[in-house]
Amino acid sequence: MRLGFCLPQNGPIAGPDALIAVAQRAEEIGFESLWVSERLLWPLDPQTPYPASRDGRLPEQAKIQLDPLETLTFVAAHTRSARLGTSVINLPFHNPLVLARRFATLDVLSSGRACVGLGNGWSADEFEAVGVPTRGRANRTDEALAILKAVWTTDPVEFRGEHFRIPRSVVQPKPVQKPHPPVYLAAFTAAAMRRVALAADGWNPAGIPVDAMDSMFQSIREAAERAGRDPGALELVVRANLFILDGPLREPRIVFTGNTDQIAADIAATREIGAHELFFEAQGLRGVKSAADLVATTEQLWEVAQRG
Repeated sequence: MRLGFCLPQNGPIAGPDALIAVAQRAEEIGFESLWVSERLLWPLDPQTPYPASRDGRLPEQAKIQLDPLETLTFVAAHTRSARLGTSVINLPFHNPLVLARRFATLDVLSSGRACVGLGNGWSADEFEAVGVPTRGRANRTDEALAILKAVWTTDPVEFRGEHFRIPRSVVQPKPVQKPHPPVYLAAFTAAAMRRVALAADGWNPAGIPVDAMDSMFQSIREAAERAGRDPGALELVVRANLFILDGPLREPRIVFTGNTDQIAADIAATREIGAHELFFEAQGLRGVKSAADLVATTEQLWEVAQRG
């Protein structure tokens, strides 16, 4: 199972020095991938409550958010081998032609290290801000996925859909990875998991108990097989949103929360269900106030993962 780490892309420590320090140390230790996320707004009175907080607001550190693809492009210049992934970019917020070229550029400049993690969005405030209706977003997402793949793999490119149209055109550059960078989708509903089975290279869950991840991924693989795809080619790429305490939490608890022994057990369980990759989000941990703190956390998590 590959291991990865989320970059200091948000909060007060986000910046070039912290990105370089964390990215280079994580790669040196042995982490095989580096990840970023996307938030457009920190709404003062959110229309859609954030599910992980009592008052429905996003965490304070989300007030500062570097753009995900610009961040990865910067980090690409300061690393050598780590894969560079998004978990996730919300596809409905972006023009898919522009997004396809941005990912292709990242893949070219990183010598083939881009990983395309995509979601469907959940914040009504963000949908309103970008002028995209929440209604019909599933169809927009399906069209956008088709455009990404068309832009990455064909020339000339032509597309005519309900939401997007591309006149017959040459679109360059093409990604280094063939046929294209891996596409991982975040999905929780039955319809979204079916989209993983039909159109993605893997599933990127977060916050789901390990046994539930196992059964949900099996259902995705079964759907892929029914559709004539190779279920063994799909990857399970897990995001671990960490909450580390000095003492153990009582069971039942949220996955990847508790003391380091409990988190090591969750890592072991994730490995046992056959996950291909597990990456850690640690920026919100208590005591992580600087780049040095986050570097120390990467080292601690590497040691915990070896126990798991």
